Amino acid sequence: MEGVDFTQILVGLTVLLFSLTVHEAAHAWTADRLGDPTARLLGRISLNPVVHIDPVGTILFPLIAMFTNLPIIGWAKPVPVNLRRFREPRRHFMLVAAAGPASNLVLAVAASAIWRVVGLSGAGIDGAPAESVLTMLLLMAIYINVLLALFNMIPVPPLDGGNVLAGLLPPRGAVVFERMRPWGFLILYGLMLSGVLSMLVLPPMRLVLSWLI
Repeated sequence: MEGVDFTQILVGLTVLLFSLTVHEAAHAWTADRLGDPTARLLGRISLNPVVHIDPVGTILFPLIAMFTNLPIIGWAKPVPVNLRRFREPRRHFMLVAAAGPASNLVLAVAASAIWRVVGLSGAGIDGAPAESVLTMLLLMAIYINVLLALFNMIPVPPLDGGNVLAGLLPPRGAVVFERMRPWGFLILYGLMLSGVLSMLVLPPMRLVLSWLI
């Protein structure tokens, strides 16, 4: 296909798959540490991407985004959590939710550190020529993980940010907020179609990328 960089697509899909795997494993590990072994018993504390893959969110949707030059985003199978196993359900569920985006920021910082240490420079994430596949991989790891972290922290359920906000609100406020959950995906689509989602994500993303690249 003319104009399609298959190497870039392959590298991007590989980075996304690994990043989503770490994201979900972080949820599962944190839940287990806080007293809920549900995800661990299902084998979700694993860096094996097979146990986390959602065919649509992890493969199809990212491929469509890459071929159409849209932002590379996706999702994996949600980690099951049993709130009754937590000593402090609201606080601990909030920590489990925050663990996923936090893991993506750690990956972005690690990729940035490696990129700087090995002295790779002069390549960009916006189509500038890359010095090597390693350069492309590290830059994509920074870009994709920052995007995943910021997107997931949007305070709309069922995103992690919505679960974090629910844990921060007073109990009555949390009850009212939880009533949004069945409409969460419709709200997200509305934010995307209206352009509000880009306004929420792109400015902080550019700021974080300016620190890392």
